[in-house]
Amino acid sequence: MKNLILIAALLTLLTGCFPSKNLDKQEVLLQGKTMGTTYNIKVIVENDSVDTELLQEDIDAALVNLNQEMSTYIKDSELSRFNQLRSSEPVTLSKGLARVIKEAIRLGELSEGSLDVTVGPLVNLWGFGPEFHLDNVPSDELLQQTKAKVGIENITLNGNQLSKKIDELYIDLSTIAKGYGVDLIAELVESKGIDNYLVEIGGELRLKGFKDTGELWHVAIEKPVNDERVVQQVIVPKDNAVATSGDYRIYFESNGERFSHIINPKTGKPIKHKLVSVTVIHPSSMTADGLSTAMMVMGEERALKFAQDNDIAAYFISKSDNGFVEQSTVKFSQYLK
Repeated sequence: MKNLILIAALLTLLTGCFPSKNLDKQEVLLQGKTMGTTYNIKVIVENDSVDTELLQEDIDAALVNLNQEMSTYIKDSELSRFNQLRSSEPVTLSKGLARVIKEAIRLGELSEGSLDVTVGPLVNLWGFGPEFHLDNVPSDELLQQTKAKVGIENITLNGNQLSKKIDELYIDLSTIAKGYGVDLIAELVESKGIDNYLVEIGGELRLKGFKDTGELWHVAIEKPVNDERVVQQVIVPKDNAVATSGDYRIYFESNGERFSHIINPKTGKPIKHKLVSVTVIHPSSMTADGLSTAMMVMGEERALKFAQDNDIAAYFISKSDNGFVEQSTVKFSQYLK
């Protein structure tokens, strides 16, 4: 699973720059649980213009359906049934699952395999999946056996028909599914005629418009430390999504060595480099989600070049002997507070 480390900070930092609070509009907070985490949705509505109780019901129904499509923790989910299949025959996917896997394949190819949603067997091997928890490092032999079951090139999507070349291939969408959930709910909210909102699921965000005060939404990127929650940087994403990937909260230790939950598909092992946090701003939360994970796998130098080459708004925090070092692409700088 991926550690998502955004604080939805509704800060009033731009006083005097926007009109005063509109008494005809109100901020409504909708909250719940999904995908093993929580969601928080803020919608700005005119008085009595939207039935927010019905909106919450629609949101919950959409998220239940998403889980039933993509969860690896639900044994009879659509994705779990595909993972359990021991056949190369194509399977017809639901519209949502096909949409997510199509983007996962695109990002996997763009990142030259740094994002690989077939890495599930390795995630499970290292104790970070739904099957079991591991306290000991896998043997080299077991690692090589497991790596043989992994590879984005071993799945083929034609329209909504998905097939696999390896019977044991196992897809894990935890690096992209929460982002898709944010996009799905943002689209649902907009379909109700709501143009000012903040949607957050497990730290992944998508924002549009303004708060009820007339201010732009603000987001705080958290300092990458595991013993406190402190703001590192405030950004103003405007009408965009924001996703952050980090390696410092979910891990285990064995014989004094720390093992991150983020697995490098090429080595089959947890990442080991100085990059500790990547934040991406993009119109799609699903895309931002996948890109932030891909760049966490790459490491600081390759990730920065990748973001620059592909015109990605990205912000990096790396550790050094003198503390944390921040870097960002030119495209990201426009969103810095």
